[in-house]
Amino acid sequence: MPHHANDPLHGVTLEMQVNALVARFGWVELSKLININCFRNDPSVKSSLKFLRRTPWARAEVEALYLDSLDKPDSAAAQEPSFNPWTAGRDN
Repeated sequence: MPHHANDPLHGVTLEMQVNALVARFGWVELSKLININCFRNDPSVKSSLKFLRRTPWARAEVEALYLDSLDKPDSAAAQEPSFNPWTAGRDN
């Protein structure tokens, strides 16, 4: 069995990770979670990828946050009460 079978980042590009983190947290929150200028000043996926590919420590932080975010449910979805359309019109 190949070694990469246990690697959760296998097949996940850096661009996919950045896009997923931006979709989940937004640029502002992402810049608070990982303190790098490419997330804070005029952020874009393209500029972030350029920086992250040249900066191993920053890339490691992005990968760690991405992996950590896979283990935790989306906080916005977790805070919303579940809505059941079948019981919405009933008086309980």
